[in-house]
Amino acid sequence: MKKIGIVSLGCAKNLVDSEMILGMLKDGGYEIVNNPSEADAIIVNTCGFILDAKQESIDTILEMAKYHKKLIVVGCLIERYEKELRKELPEVDLFISIHDYPYIAEKINSLFNDMSLKNGLCPTSRVLSTPKFTAYLKISEGCNNCCTYCAIPLIRGKFRSRPIKELIEEARMLANRGVKELVVISQDTTRYGEDFQDGTNIVTLLNALLKIKEFAYIRMLYLYPSEVTDELLILMHKEKRLTPYFDMPIQHASSKILKAMNRRGDKEFLFDLFKRTRKFIPNAILRTTIIVGFPGETEEDFEELLEFIKKIRFDHLGAFTYSQEEDTLSYNMENQIDEEVKKERLNRLMKLQRKISYDLNKQHIGEIMEGLIVAKKGKGEYEFRSGWNAPDDIDGKIIVSSDKNLELGEEVKVKIVSAFAYDLYGEVLN
Repeated sequence: MKKIGIVSLGCAKNLVDSEMILGMLKDGGYEIVNNPSEADAIIVNTCGFILDAKQESIDTILEMAKYHKKLIVVGCLIERYEKELRKELPEVDLFISIHDYPYIAEKINSLFNDMSLKNGLCPTSRVLSTPKFTAYLKISEGCNNCCTYCAIPLIRGKFRSRPIKELIEEARMLANRGVKELVVISQDTTRYGEDFQDGTNIVTLLNALLKIKEFAYIRMLYLYPSEVTDELLILMHKEKRLTPYFDMPIQHASSKILKAMNRRGDKEFLFDLFKRTRKFIPNAILRTTIIVGFPGETEEDFEELLEFIKKIRFDHLGAFTYSQEEDTLSYNMENQIDEEVKKERLNRLMKLQRKISYDLNKQHIGEIMEGLIVAKKGKGEYEFRSGWNAPDDIDGKIIVSSDKNLELGEEVKVKIVSAFAYDLYGEVLN
């Protein structure tokens, strides 16, 4: 029996691809191992989104090459740079780009000169790499937004919703495996169904998923702001199993910069959206992502962004300096910002957010939260996840103490007793 291991880089959407690759290999008789030194082959699933991610992918490939195993490299970086990588990385035995995923079994069979793999990638045959009580459900591929800074449409292609029947079959498989927390993901989650032209939308899908009673919590990530409708907000207010967590990347708040980014909606639209969200769902947790240093961003644009953040007061905020990516529309834009200016603005932004986050976290002291035990820490201490934080290790953590031993995935109630800049501390209620 051949042994194979995988290193999955990048986002949760890439992780789902890795889980399907592992499922295909397991069905073909491969043994999955975690230690690269024990493997006959190593797969690296790469990310090619921004410069830092590309560098991490290259570094990981070179690190895995030191084990002198069969080396297979797949994913986003290969989709963008396969020709160049074939020249620069002779250590790699097999490159598989995303558009070749339908032929992945044949390609791996050729590498090993056998026919072990009979089937291709199958969503219902995933090997889950997440804890058994939580899993991701990827509901679409690609993206139509064509933001001027983003290479995702170049890598993943046009937006394509997966059939709802196929998604429910996969979700039932996850429920049967003991998943309590389902995390719905996509490059543009709120756009789901628009390409079907039969009225199907994200609300249709959520209503179908809610019929699976094993899911105690259903959370969505990556909500494009302009697609968050009143219909969706009303459903999330009504259905308590839908986590009131809104991950809405706005990227900026200056209307001028938003237009240059080719984002839908201006500052006034965004302000109204968050006001509307909190009107429907007063306990909404708001998360966003910001890019600082986009070409043409003036000090006035940046100050406008800071003022917007002061007004909205996001619970969680991630920020990045603009990365100049080949083949994107912003690559050749005039008025590129100096790297030192980008870093200085990023530091100012995160200093502001740290204060906002701490102020908001203190308001949770005394609150009773419901959620799952997700990890064991020290003696009598555990990591806990509620509607306040997502499972992708971007938000802060909630550490809790308990007088009794708790199991991973156990549903508990917690009283928050102290707060820090990004984290919370609580006590499990017996």
